[in-house]
Amino acid sequence: MKGRTLGRHFRESIKSISRNGWMTFASVSAVTVTLLLVGVFVMIMMNLNKVADDLEKDVEIKVYVELTSDEASITKLEQEIKETKGVEEVKYSPKGDELNKLVVDFGEDLRLFEQQNPLHNVFYAKATNPQETEAVAEKLDRLDNTFEVKYGEGKIEKLFSFLNTGRNVGLVLILALLFTAMFLISNTIRITIVARRRDIEIMKLVGATNWFIRIPFILEGMWLGILGAIVPITLVTVLYYNIYNLLAPKLEQGKLFELLEFSPFIYQVNGLILLMGILIGVWGSFMSVRKFLRV
Repeated sequence: MKGRTLGRHFRESIKSISRNGWMTFASVSAVTVTLLLVGVFVMIMMNLNKVADDLEKDVEIKVYVELTSDEASITKLEQEIKETKGVEEVKYSPKGDELNKLVVDFGEDLRLFEQQNPLHNVFYAKATNPQETEAVAEKLDRLDNTFEVKYGEGKIEKLFSFLNTGRNVGLVLILALLFTAMFLISNTIRITIVARRRDIEIMKLVGATNWFIRIPFILEGMWLGILGAIVPITLVTVLYYNIYNLLAPKLEQGKLFELLEFSPFIYQVNGLILLMGILIGVWGSFMSVRKFLRV
C-alpha cells in the first residue's frame, strides 16, 4: 500500500470519529469502563500474586543435626544439602545462635542453658521451587547425620493450595473480564458500522477492494481503543500512586510482604491497558465490518 493511500486512510478514520460524535462517545465510554475494570483488577491480582510469592519464599526447611555429629560430619552434611537437587539456599545456625533466638523470644532465664546447651545445630534450607518443599524435605531427611527435618508439614500444603486456588480464580476472572470487554466493544462498534452500511455498499459498488474499505474502520477502532485507554491509565496511575504511598511504608515495617514497586509496575499495567485497548478496538472493528463486505 502506498504511503499516500495510507495517509488518506488515517485522515478518513480521524474525520469519521469526529463526524460520528455520539457513536464515538458511546464506543469510547464502553472501552473506558471495561478497560478501567480490567486495569484495576490486574493491579489487584498482580499484587496478590506478589504477596503469594513472598509467602512462598518464606517457607523454610529446618534440618536438625544429630547431637553426636562432629565438625567434619556437619561440614559434610552441609555440602550434601547444597548438592541436593531442588535446594536453592542453605544457612547454618549453630546451637548457640538457636539458644540466643530463644532468649530473645522467651527471656534471659534461658541463659542458664548456655553451659549445657540441649539444642541442635540447624541448617535452614529453601527449595528452588517452593511448591516442591515437601519433596526436597524428604530428600534431606534421608541424609546421614540428620536428626529431624521440619517444613511446616500439613500447613504449607494448605497454604499452597489456597494460593494456587487464588491465582486460578484471578486468572479466570481476568479472562472473563477481557471477554466481556471484547463483546461490549465489538457490539458498540458494530452499531456505528450499521449506521454507515450504506457508505460501505456504495464503496463496494464503485469497485473498492475489501481492504480499502476495511482499513479506515480498523484504524478507527485503533483510535477508539487509544481514546478509551486514556481515562483508565490516568485513574489507575493516580489510584496506585496513592495506595502505594499509603501502604508501602506500613508494610515495610512488618516485612511480611511488600507491594509491587510503583515504577516500573505502573508503566507495565498502563502499557497493557493501552495494548488491550488497541487490540480490542482493532479486533472489534475487523469483526464488525466483515459481514457488511459481503454485498
